[in-house]
Amino acid sequence: MKYNISKNTAPTMPKLGKGTEIVALLLSQVSKDMHEPLVPMIFPVLGAHVSGAEFMYPDLSWKELCGMMANLVADSGCNKGQFTNISEAMCRDFRSHDEDELAKLVEWQKLIKSKSANKEKPVRPDVAFWFPPADVTNAAFIQNAMGCEVLGKRTQYLNMPEVEMADKMCGGHKQVSQMLRNIYDKARAGALRATAEGVTGNPVLRTNITISSTPFAARKFYKNDLFNGTFGRMVFSYKARTNRDGRIPRQGKYDETFYHKLDEYIARLGICKGRFVIKPLNKLVDQLAQDMASLADLADDDMLWDISKRAIVSAWKAGCLLWVLNGMAWSKSMGELVEWLVYHDIWSKMQIFADMLGQEADNMNVAGRRGPKNLLDDLPESFNEAQLEALRLSLGKDKDGTKNQLYKWTHRKFITYSAQTGLYSKTQEYLTGNVAGRGTKRR
Repeated sequence: MKYNISKNTAPTMPKLGKGTEIVALLLSQVSKDMHEPLVPMIFPVLGAHVSGAEFMYPDLSWKELCGMMANLVADSGCNKGQFTNISEAMCRDFRSHDEDELAKLVEWQKLIKSKSANKEKPVRPDVAFWFPPADVTNAAFIQNAMGCEVLGKRTQYLNMPEVEMADKMCGGHKQVSQMLRNIYDKARAGALRATAEGVTGNPVLRTNITISSTPFAARKFYKNDLFNGTFGRMVFSYKARTNRDGRIPRQGKYDETFYHKLDEYIARLGICKGRFVIKPLNKLVDQLAQDMASLADLADDDMLWDISKRAIVSAWKAGCLLWVLNGMAWSKSMGELVEWLVYHDIWSKMQIFADMLGQEADNMNVAGRRGPKNLLDDLPESFNEAQLEALRLSLGKDKDGTKNQLYKWTHRKFITYSAQTGLYSKTQEYLTGNVAGRGTKRR
């Protein structure tokens, strides 16, 4: 695999080049320690600026760039708040639009108060807030989704500085799982609302969400949703605690020069309409699916395989945004960043939740810092079946899966078998990283 995500250190982000200038621009005002953690977080914000466009995924389904969700996880005082500055910068146009929408509501409320009790009240105007407050209630969230659907099928974007705020938006913690899955899948709200005008309110949920939280809060919040699909739908970006170096990180200033450049990119998202097929991106995610299958086979980890599927979809949506922002052209640097997003998401999930994914969800201490373990790397160059069986048992895996794992490794040309010696040997292709579905370098 291209990135070794079994280590405690995060996969190193590739150098930003042609086609990723928007990322470099947004990071230009961020302290260096937050560069990599914030990159996955910017794409849900950018995706909220696209409406009226669909992109074909390799499975031939058409997807909009809504339903993008990301959770930044870092300890308290680790500069998570810098993301709010970036999101506000990217949503200046949203703020301006929402001020006009609020003025409509204020005027409507004034008209209602001016009418006597026996006079017909004016109908509430259709309004749609594109950047509603983080503490929005469930009723207001659904009502706003209705407005967004009526007024152009727009995506509303929410930035929640604390993960617990999602409870209020979803109508309680028990409703979080279903609501987040409906948002990711661009489904309807799943509940009707009774109003004075009748029963109404089951809109399509076009919503993008970003959340910030500490590791403890994230573990507590998601602990009951690790195996029902909710967890996999959320992109995680984890920043590990750094050394106490006594330096205060420096941020830049969002000046007019910055906004002038940013507005040019935002305008490209706003005018993107129609249906598109990005062939080089789809070719890349097909290869990533192969890589993830190989990684899951090396680790014999079904959970890894399951969460990688949606990690790829989320990174693919980021790739669609980069393509639009780059004038609808593809580049090698864009592909490298999309690939990194997949590995960074999975690495982050494993850093935060690894022990809980191992059925230890009641342990709320600091997460065990481990990622998917490549079993083949822990075996000698030549080994027998009993050695693999012993290794599996030492890792808590059943011995019955030994033969199946040997079959998969042989099928993927990771190993060969000698009937004469009864030993399995790692192939030269595996040792040099040239096996199909296996990257050539690790970071």
